[in-house]
Amino acid sequence: MNLGRLARGRRVLAGFWGATVVQVAAVAFDAKILKLASKPTLMPLLWHWSRTQDAPPLLQAAILASAAGDLLLETNLELAGMAAFGAAHACYLAVFLSGPSQRSWRVLAAYAAVWAALIAALSPKLGGRRVPVAAYALLLTATAITSRWHNSRSGAGGTLFLISDSLIALRMAGRDFPGRGALTMSTYAVGQYLLASGVTESRDRLTGTGHPR
Repeated sequence: MNLGRLARGRRVLAGFWGATVVQVAAVAFDAKILKLASKPTLMPLLWHWSRTQDAPPLLQAAILASAAGDLLLETNLELAGMAAFGAAHACYLAVFLSGPSQRSWRVLAAYAAVWAALIAALSPKLGGRRVPVAAYALLLTATAITSRWHNSRSGAGGTLFLISDSLIALRMAGRDFPGRGALTMSTYAVGQYLLASGVTESRDRLTGTGHPR
């Protein structure tokens, strides 16, 4: 990677973190205009950064599908938003399962138990959204499992993404609490970055072309 591209990647990443801080603060203080303006910039900035890192096409597709999901959820199209994020998780699964991994049945069992407990707790309050939420949660959990098999960095991202969307499910089930929105966005943004950077870091280590992030 040439120095110009490396510098551009750092600038874009700084923009992503800046937009994340603005978004989390806007959600925390209910600054509606800032909230609406900053959220649609998060995943496009992360996607731009992933391109500077020569990220695999499927990883880039996962980030773009997440960007579509963000927009759909902001317009209250919850099922369409879940479908877009479902596509993102399908791409993440393809990325993590195609590379080297250390598969652990303990990890699989632990996350399966989390999925079952979450669905059992929330399903009675979800009404007609019960089946799509359960199906989406299964894809989300599969991403958490396979990302953990991939490496610890991506695994941390998968766990944070699971926490973030579980917080959204709590709201959908009528179990909201103060600060949930800011916690949802912070875990989402950091989780997506760790998922993406875990893939590029692993690839760089395998090819011997590691670069400072």
